[in-house]
Amino acid sequence: MAEKSGRNKSIDELTAEIAQSRERLARDVRGLRYELDFPAKFRRSFREQTVSWLTAAAAVGALIALAPMRKKKIYIDAKNSRKSKKKLVEAGFAVAVLKIAANLARPVIVEFVKNRLTDFGRQSRRKT
Repeated sequence: MAEKSGRNKSIDELTAEIAQSRERLARDVRGLRYELDFPAKFRRSFREQTVSWLTAAAAVGALIALAPMRKKKIYIDAKNSRKSKKKLVEAGFAVAVLKIAANLARPVIVEFVKNRLTDFGRQSRRKT
């Protein structure tokens, strides 16, 4: 079962054996590279089976789009509905006031930021 020692082989035979081994290894590496080239496999598969890929993509898209469409039941306590409406009105009023304040303060903030940036630019030019 054990192989015989290679000491009796000539140098030419050993060189030929090494060359064959390298060729087998190179062929195996090329085959492995071909098998692991998934982007090329996907492109080839898409070229050969375009309709199947497009159908599968449409099915997945439809599942994603239609999945969240189930209706959720919400139970509301009739006693707390008046309080929630009052809180909703208060929140709407607060948002309206904040929006008006932001619109009034926007020109002041823009001018402040513009002045800071121009001052920063002048200082950086002086240093260089």
